[in-house]
Amino acid sequence: MKKWILTLLLALGAHPIMAEENAVVGGGCFWCVEAVFQGQPGILSVVSGYAAGKNPNPTYEEVCSGRSGHAEVVKISFDPEKTTYENVLKLFWDAHDPTTLNRQGADSGTQYRSIIVAQNETQRAAAEKSKADAQPHFKSPIVTEIVTGAEFFPAEAYHQDYSARNPNNPYVQAVIAPKLEKLKKASSN
Repeated sequence: MKKWILTLLLALGAHPIMAEENAVVGGGCFWCVEAVFQGQPGILSVVSGYAAGKNPNPTYEEVCSGRSGHAEVVKISFDPEKTTYENVLKLFWDAHDPTTLNRQGADSGTQYRSIIVAQNETQRAAAEKSKADAQPHFKSPIVTEIVTGAEFFPAEAYHQDYSARNPNNPYVQAVIAPKLEKLKKASSN
């Protein structure tokens, strides 16, 4: 919102509502994906959860069994005045290997598949374009699934902010911390 309009609205006693958009992506364990997006410019919140499966309100155990068909994903709320859906997708491509089917590192199973859950047809088109633009950066074909409108279900509370709440966890130390360091070095170059 233009600064002068905001000033006028505030002077008139209005309470502006911040615009917010959402992106839903999955690229392996949601603890990793959540940690990648938290604290990035323009990101308002990141919630771990499940999407693109068969039954409503799945549990972690159901998703891990592979029978529910859900992927571990994160719902990223962002301020479109500070970042874009395209920027969110660029970080998504940089943060995982979208060429491995149902696997990220040692994590394997359909719940760890690379997926973009577009919220509408505009996001779907942007995701398809982003995927095509990313392909030249990978030797193998990108296998990322792009779906529209799959419902997002938040994961259990103990999964939220996992890396931040459990910095000494062996998985956080062995997998998440090195990934974050690699991304930090890549972005500073």
